[in-house]
Amino acid sequence: MQIGFIGAGNIARALIGGLTARGFEARRIEVCDPVPTQRQEVAERFGVGTNADNAAAARRADALILAVKPQVLRDVATALRQAVQEHRPLVVSVVAGIRMSDLSSWLGGYERIVRTMPNRPALSGVGIAGLFARDTLSQADRRTTEELLGAVGQTVWVPQETDLDTVTAVSGSGPAYFFLLMEMLEESARELGLAADTARTLAIETAYGAAVLARSREFDPGQLREQVTSKGGTTAAALAVLEQADVRGIVRRAVAAACRRSAELAREFGS
Repeated sequence: MQIGFIGAGNIARALIGGLTARGFEARRIEVCDPVPTQRQEVAERFGVGTNADNAAAARRADALILAVKPQVLRDVATALRQAVQEHRPLVVSVVAGIRMSDLSSWLGGYERIVRTMPNRPALSGVGIAGLFARDTLSQADRRTTEELLGAVGQTVWVPQETDLDTVTAVSGSGPAYFFLLMEMLEESARELGLAADTARTLAIETAYGAAVLARSREFDPGQLREQVTSKGGTTAAALAVLEQADVRGIVRRAVAAACRRSAELAREFGS
């Protein structure tokens, strides 16, 4: 399989790094980007081929990964229309917000498309990506998409495209929520007298340890919370403050706001 990347930004580099780390041959990857320094960097780092001609890469690709900014996807896709229609690769979009109907239209009514919503931890190989495709997409193409995105983390399929707005709000934006909590824990520890390095280490390693426990799936997050909360203890005192502040309601409203904004961006950048 030949893989073409349109765009050489962070997500593209994460996917290329994940694929090559898993043994995929660099010579079978071609990366296109209009910026010469971007092309040079990925060529030197991964040993992949590069090109400034998107259409030429599309004509050689079995899977074509679109990894550009949402505001330029219309122009990029329109310019790729003829090459895609002629060669008919699997098109995988990692572009946030752009609806499949718009992308399909820009590609001349093309249907062999998967939309994905990866997140920033993909850069460290521990991402999670939501995937959506129409029912007409073959099982082989679904497996190929899982292999591509699975190179940098886990994947989940969602049954309808609007679910990707929720995926964006939960896992796409979600790392920022956890970064904020770590930031606040660190600040609180410093205010209570801990050294800055100690405060940061405690905040980050606690978040990491909690995620590892939750990831084991032996217990759900609610059960884990109960297990570390002794009646009348320190954790109970802290959680009582959070509940009184309606932290659950705050998180619900925050996620809903991100979900709405995802839908708004699709309307802004779509046709």
